[in-house]
Amino acid sequence: MKTIQALILALTLTAFAAGSLWAADPKPQTLCPVLAGNIDKNVYVDYQGKRFYFCCKGCDAAFNQDPGKYMKKLEEQGVTLEPSPAGADKK
Repeated sequence: MKTIQALILALTLTAFAAGSLWAADPKPQTLCPVLAGNIDKNVYVDYQGKRFYFCCKGCDAAFNQDPGKYMKKLEEQGVTLEPSPAGADKK
């Protein structure tokens, strides 16, 4: 019985350690979701509590027309967005 308990404990600890190793590190946003250029941190939109950066002013306007499309694109790329500052609502 003790052998089975020890085996279960060992398997649980191994699974936990492996999960920690496989967990994705946060990937900051470096590319514009619209044109894929390098972001300019002065051009952004705060949307649903997240800050989205763009390469130029036209890209923020394109984002505002279909935010879900660009959110999905960044999600698929594994990008971790910065949270917007409390009360931020710049568009």
